[in-house]
Amino acid sequence: MKEQWYFIDSGACSPAYNMALDEALLEWHSKGEIKPVVRFYEWNPATLSVGYFQKVDKEINMDAVKEHGYGFVRRPTGGRAVLHDQELTYSVIVTEEHPKMPQSVTEAYRVISEGILEGFRNLGLDAYFAVPRTEEEKAGLKNPRSAVCFDAPSWYELVVEGRKVAGSAQTRQKGVILQHGSILLDIDEDKLFDCFKFANERVRELMQKAFSKKAVAINDLRQEKVTIEESKKAFKQGFADGLDVELVPLELNDEQKRYIDEIIERRYANDEWTYRR
Repeated sequence: MKEQWYFIDSGACSPAYNMALDEALLEWHSKGEIKPVVRFYEWNPATLSVGYFQKVDKEINMDAVKEHGYGFVRRPTGGRAVLHDQELTYSVIVTEEHPKMPQSVTEAYRVISEGILEGFRNLGLDAYFAVPRTEEEKAGLKNPRSAVCFDAPSWYELVVEGRKVAGSAQTRQKGVILQHGSILLDIDEDKLFDCFKFANERVRELMQKAFSKKAVAINDLRQEKVTIEESKKAFKQGFADGLDVELVPLELNDEQKRYIDEIIERRYANDEWTYRR
């Protein structure tokens, strides 16, 4: 018998709801109220999310974010800004004490990301884990030059043909690991780069050029376009195989839904939280 984990596909939700549900799942799991969870979601509207430590006024062009009609939210996880548009977003919530979870953050990241690796393979893509090799690459991880998430390789980042295909971030709270990330189906680099502040146009141009050599979306790698439904099927199977678990549906009750609304109000729909740095 395989161990059972919960699976929830919450569809396209508001930015505040997306972050609040991840936080609620972490809390319920930490209290032992629910099993570990794999969750899929999308964003309505498309949203720029910034990492927990990012400085909005210094790095983000909020006028452009509003002009494009994007949502805006601060994640509970670190890392850099991500434009959630044509993508499948996933989160995995599991206790640090789980027998499958190594103690080290990077090793736990690798174990959880096995599910994504298998998902890419289910779509016929030859994905693999990138491990920074040179001292320069390792130093770059400690001191990222760019505010854009997909701009740098991290430990065990997933790549196809040398370019990054998924970006993830992790936090640990209350003895629980929350890892969430973006699996890009398509990418509009111009709109993405509009959302950031640059010293001048030349700097933007150089960074955007460098970015397209480092990051790629699934539909730029395949002859046949992948729909969101096909990607969900491939990655759900990928997580089940990669983590060697059986995924069973999680239905939220009314009390749980009310609790999510509380978190939204307290944090993710609250400007103090969103713009505080």
